[in-house]
Amino acid sequence: MKKSALALAVLAALSLNASAQTNVQVYGIMDAGVEYVNHATASDGSQVRVVSGGKNTSRWGFRGSEDLGGGLKAIFNLEGGVMLDTGAQDGNLFKRQANVGLEGGFGRVIIGRSFTTTYDLVIKFDPMGFAPNYSWATSSNATGPSKYGMTTAFDNLIKYTGTTGGFTYGATIGMGEQAGSAADGRKYAVGGSWFGGPVGLMASYEQINGNTLAATGDRDKTTAFHLGALYKAGPMTYQAGMRGYKLQSGKAATPDVRGDTYWAGATWAAYPWTLTGAVYHVNTKNLPSAKDADPTMLVGRAMYSLSKRVWLYASVAHAKADHGQLVGLSRDDPGFGSTQTGVTTGIQYRF
Repeated sequence: MKKSALALAVLAALSLNASAQTNVQVYGIMDAGVEYVNHATASDGSQVRVVSGGKNTSRWGFRGSEDLGGGLKAIFNLEGGVMLDTGAQDGNLFKRQANVGLEGGFGRVIIGRSFTTTYDLVIKFDPMGFAPNYSWATSSNATGPSKYGMTTAFDNLIKYTGTTGGFTYGATIGMGEQAGSAADGRKYAVGGSWFGGPVGLMASYEQINGNTLAATGDRDKTTAFHLGALYKAGPMTYQAGMRGYKLQSGKAATPDVRGDTYWAGATWAAYPWTLTGAVYHVNTKNLPSAKDADPTMLVGRAMYSLSKRVWLYASVAHAKADHGQLVGLSRDDPGFGSTQTGVTTGIQYRF
């Protein structure tokens, strides 16, 4: 705790003493709500709880840039998560972002920890905007550890992002840093999107390598590709996307884990109201018939803006799995029943 307090004090001093050529911004999202959810315990009980991040993950951070001349800028970003229900730090101090780099006419290159190219692209095609309560666009069906999902951020990364007209494109590599094998533990993400008029399209691919197993000489390898589309018509935005997920085991005689996630939704926005409806479905594969959950989740959300920075919101979701398999609504919560229903009401403040 003393180290965290010292780090905050140093960063605050830096922000106050930034030179005229350097722009340093303190920013964040404070999001908290109250959730009711059924089938929330092993005894099949319901639960009412205060949650941090009902619409977006609560966070705080510093980002800055310095003009180096000739259209070139030095940039940095430090961002950490915070649990508003307890005040605890969400993981490492700067778990979300910790990077530095350069930006210019060529695009942007950063080194450190950041969100992947895939995450940056997919989130724009999720009707719920990757809400912790309730979206499966990144984590998929959450029955304990996230399954059939994608990796949202890499450690030890080098990331490039570029834009040309309506195209945005990029690539991310996370170094495995394993002695004797450059491929062990290495992570890749690549993709692009195009927006023209009312239409948007997206495609991305990622690969996550495990370490080589001595018994087989092979390694676990996870791959996930994404496709997405959106269309805007007046106050309406329509979005759809899918992920094809495969976990190839390095163990002998072990079948691949497969699962395809599909989603679609529509949003009506007329300030101060925003209304969203969405559906998410996972088609699991290579499982015994009695273990084939194929879960589906229906979601609705209403938001009301009190100002440009403050929103009230209410979300309701219902998920169901086949063959009596367990299902959970939110990305990291375990499931204790084959159905689950939740309602979250909250407030979000951005600064």
